[in-house]
Amino acid sequence: MEEAIQDAVRVKGIAKRFGPVRALRDVNLHVKSGEILGLLGDNGAGKSTLIKILTGFTQPNEGQIFVHGEEVKLRSVAYARSLGIETVYQDLALVNELSVYHNMFLKRELLSKPLPLLSNQKMRVAAREYLAKIGITNIPNVDIEIANLSGGQRQAVAIARALYSNAKILLLDEPLAAMGAREGALILKLLRNLKAQGEIAIIMIAHNYAQVLEVCDRINLLQHGEITFDKKVDPTLLEELNNIVMSEYRIAEPHA
Repeated sequence: MEEAIQDAVRVKGIAKRFGPVRALRDVNLHVKSGEILGLLGDNGAGKSTLIKILTGFTQPNEGQIFVHGEEVKLRSVAYARSLGIETVYQDLALVNELSVYHNMFLKRELLSKPLPLLSNQKMRVAAREYLAKIGITNIPNVDIEIANLSGGQRQAVAIARALYSNAKILLLDEPLAAMGAREGALILKLLRNLKAQGEIAIIMIAHNYAQVLEVCDRINLLQHGEITFDKKVDPTLLEELNNIVMSEYRIAEPHA
């Protein structure tokens, strides 16, 4: 499977049913390292179900998943993470009362020897160096509590924590939700930096088409559990997407 080998992740024919409800049907999706795929769709389109399958949280009823060319069964979240798949959800899962560097090492703290005490200095230095490495320069101090950061800064820390786990495939659930233009620009800059490094494949779930087109290489549109649109980003794409969505709304409107 030459196509699958070239991709960081590829799914073929994925279907998922919840009783009589078919949440996904024959979904085909792929993304390469150094590429950002925008996954768009309204609420209820199946985006959350697809992400849960890719994170190992739930299992598909049909279909195949390939990670770096190898077919895999993502039987658990822990197993998906062992393959380099990490997810940053909207709630970010950060602890407001802890510092930036403590959040970076949450549940994988470095300990000193021979006594099992927290090695705060090592974690502090490692967090500072890693943030700089991936281009996060807007965090004033790694000692600052998460609660004192802006929304964009918190999102950046959550992404950095996921990447520090040796992630190769990063799933971002609405990373620009409820952000102003300035905060959103911080995250878009970070994503551009990650794309330029060419090591991470990113799938970015979003509702705001315009923001997504600024940073994504390709767009997939998920409608009623199916990928109905797969196209590289170009200057006409926003108008094309708007026409598709408006056409669906017109069909769905009740006739007088």
